[in-house]
Amino acid sequence: MIELRNLTKTFGNFTAVDHLDLKIETGEFFGLLGPNGAGKTTTISMISTVLLPTEGEVLVDGVPLTRKNSAVKRKLSVITQEFSMRQDMTMDEVMEYQGRLYRMPIKEIRRKTEELLEFTGLLQYRHRVVRHLSGGMKRKLMICRALMIEPEIMLLDEPTAGMDALSRRQMWNLLRKLNDRNLTIILTTHFIDEAQALCDRVALINGGKLDKVDAPQVFIDELGKFAVDITSDDSIESHYFHTRKEAIAYLESEQDANAALRNSTLEDVFVERVGRHLNKR
Repeated sequence: MIELRNLTKTFGNFTAVDHLDLKIETGEFFGLLGPNGAGKTTTISMISTVLLPTEGEVLVDGVPLTRKNSAVKRKLSVITQEFSMRQDMTMDEVMEYQGRLYRMPIKEIRRKTEELLEFTGLLQYRHRVVRHLSGGMKRKLMICRALMIEPEIMLLDEPTAGMDALSRRQMWNLLRKLNDRNLTIILTTHFIDEAQALCDRVALINGGKLDKVDAPQVFIDELGKFAVDITSDDSIESHYFHTRKEAIAYLESEQDANAALRNSTLEDVFVERVGRHLNKR
């Protein structure tokens, strides 16, 4: 289990993360959602020890996570937004370099490389240099590299940024398979449909503060399972209902409007909860 206690990060007079308290269960697929500047990446950076908290602490299975505690740190692997690999290396070379950093025996490195590249569908491209890989293949290779040390927790910061729709879905399938192996995954994403499809629970963060934590479907049920969109020349106004009967009744009352009925999504929740706070600023 990962526990964030009173986690706070300030930069001068600016508070990026404001007294965050969270518990993430072992084997959970957990999402951090929020607008730009909400504090998601800063939170991930503190969990990974790239940044040190101004206040509070991170615990893994009850043990404080610090830069000096290598045994606890080794339980975590991080996938950043940026491609952090040498462009002139092949996949095999990237994997070997990672293994040697952790002083793994060469036979183990080669075994793990074969296994992980096969698992992610990259084995046939193992001799291709990084600069010639697609964005989706680079992301998969970063995951392979992170899995070399068999972490218990994976931190993913915008893992599908820049991917096309097909590559995103392939990445989703890969992440589901990893989570099925009881790997704890913490995800930040701007794609709300991604969080709805993958996460057991999500935390909505705004202005560095925690808004609410729950399962995606619980958020949707609270808002209303059905939405009616009223489209005008310059806007779309959405109305939410708990039953289809209520939604249809409202739709029939708006016969002269350009209206459509659909299922509500986590994106609707995000817009309603986070957007409302932003409009108050």
